[in-house]
Amino acid sequence: MRHQKKKKIGKGNDHRRKLLRTIASSLVLYEKIETGYANGRAVKSYVEKAITTSKVNSLHSRRLLLSKLSPMAAKKAMEVLGPKYLDRSGGYTRLTKLNDPKAGASKVLLELVD
Repeated sequence: MRHQKKKKIGKGNDHRRKLLRTIASSLVLYEKIETGYANGRAVKSYVEKAITTSKVNSLHSRRLLLSKLSPMAAKKAMEVLGPKYLDRSGGYTRLTKLNDPKAGASKVLLELVD
């Protein structure tokens, strides 16, 4: 049976979960962050699902967001981002590669679309 494979980011499931949570919370709060390519790809789908959850203004969706994001980021997602993207059906984030010859790893700019 082919189960869905998860990208190996960090040093295990706990580390991966915490890393996704902190990067996603930063993206929601600042609306634009610079990170590595692998982390950006992983966080993009994580944030898309969180914003889709925030579009429904209910206690259940608020508690789901609190389990995925920090409390300040969950509050901003419910109050600002949910109503902002209410008429949009997806594609809330944009991933742009940055050209930095000094950096060993490739960097990306992850931002929320207006």
